[in-house]
Amino acid sequence: MSPEVLRVRALVSTMAIISNWMAQTLPSLTGLNSTLSPTSSHALTQISPKEGWRVYSSAQDPDGRCICTVVAPEQNLCSRDAKSRQLKQLLEKVQNMSQSIEVLNLRTQRDFQYVLKMETQMNGLNAKFRQIEVDQKTLMTKHFQELKEKMDELLPLIPVLGQYKADAKLITHFKEEIRNLSAVLTAIQEEVGVYDYDELHQRVLGLETRLRDCMRKFTCGKLMKITGPITIKTSGTRFGAWMTDPLAPEKNNRVWYMDSYTNNKIVREYKSIADFVTGAESRTYNLPFRWAGTNHVVYNGSLYFNKFRSNSIIKYNFNTGRVLAQRSLPYAEYNNVYPYTWGGFSDIDLMADEIGLWAVYATNQNAGNIVISQLNPETLEVLKSWNTGYPKRSAGESFMICGILYVTNSHLTGAKVYYSYSTKTSTYEYIDIPFHNQYFHISMLDYNERDRALYAWNNGHQVLFNVTLFHIIKTDDDV
Repeated sequence: MSPEVLRVRALVSTMAIISNWMAQTLPSLTGLNSTLSPTSSHALTQISPKEGWRVYSSAQDPDGRCICTVVAPEQNLCSRDAKSRQLKQLLEKVQNMSQSIEVLNLRTQRDFQYVLKMETQMNGLNAKFRQIEVDQKTLMTKHFQELKEKMDELLPLIPVLGQYKADAKLITHFKEEIRNLSAVLTAIQEEVGVYDYDELHQRVLGLETRLRDCMRKFTCGKLMKITGPITIKTSGTRFGAWMTDPLAPEKNNRVWYMDSYTNNKIVREYKSIADFVTGAESRTYNLPFRWAGTNHVVYNGSLYFNKFRSNSIIKYNFNTGRVLAQRSLPYAEYNNVYPYTWGGFSDIDLMADEIGLWAVYATNQNAGNIVISQLNPETLEVLKSWNTGYPKRSAGESFMICGILYVTNSHLTGAKVYYSYSTKTSTYEYIDIPFHNQYFHISMLDYNERDRALYAWNNGHQVLFNVTLFHIIKTDDDV
């Protein structure tokens, strides 16, 4: 077979492969129809401006009107913005594809001229051959046979050349489609943002810094509203505790998980909420003592828990794996003498807020009513105590926010925050703040001041509640 024939057939085969690839890949790659023009908009996905943002806190005036709401983006918003990243990658792919199509188009046009010339020669040769065939007696048998063999070799190329011309038109069509698609993606990118991605990322980080500076102007607030819950995970038994450290550095988002209210010493650690959801443990701790209840707290790198069948408080450090302090809580009853309404050895409740570390329990000296004690985080020594008039056995759960104890009236459906006691003024009041007990049985409810949220264990579900606080805004002169 002649070199010209091999060249044409190889070129046609390559064109067929490229045509099939473009026809199958281009629509699925872009998500757009091949007839989409730069002005088409029906195939574009609208991106909600609220994605990746969350409310840190809201301030209200005495009449309940919102006067200040702080909204901040998730950490590293731009670097984790999947839609923007995919758009950028898609545009780069289309640009690369456009360059490849341009190179192919130049080669096609050059070879196409050769094909047209060859087609003319073949058609002329075919006509001459027919003329000669009519009067083949005038030709020498040998020359006639050579000419006929050459023609037989070239005849199959005539329909192939027709297909090649069609493929050349298809390449031109693809080139136009690529140009249209590039225009559409460029328009989308301009709509998403005119700034460079790195520059936009720095602008978001700067905004987040300013918002955090604004948050520091918020003094301690009074609980106004509880919203949610947000279900993070479903795991474990009916009773348990999960928590993060309110004093951990900003990039430290470890989660600790303690299943059951007794007969257990295993604490499971996860590097992040995402790992917690997927069950990817980073470390497991075997405590030297069993715990009682579900009212533990992690504070500044250490776990504080009530030792089983005692009124002793244990401080266990995760970094060293050692008990750093152990102290009995004076007069505190234990072993289901004064638990919350659901029982579960919940006599002593340890918690933390903006003020510090606290213990909530009951004593016979206070007639079984709740006692609030502020603890020294290093030595576990009681710094000061407050006697309330609320019976511990009538409380569903309790938590501290800004030195104020909030008590729920039940652990079951219909529970609400019913009572509060301020350690600053040594006064109490009855309140009515409802919240949704979605899974009907709460055995742990603790406030985390870094997240401005309530962590809860709700019948084997780990959930979060958002809180709205009434704030007094400090001026720069007050800071």
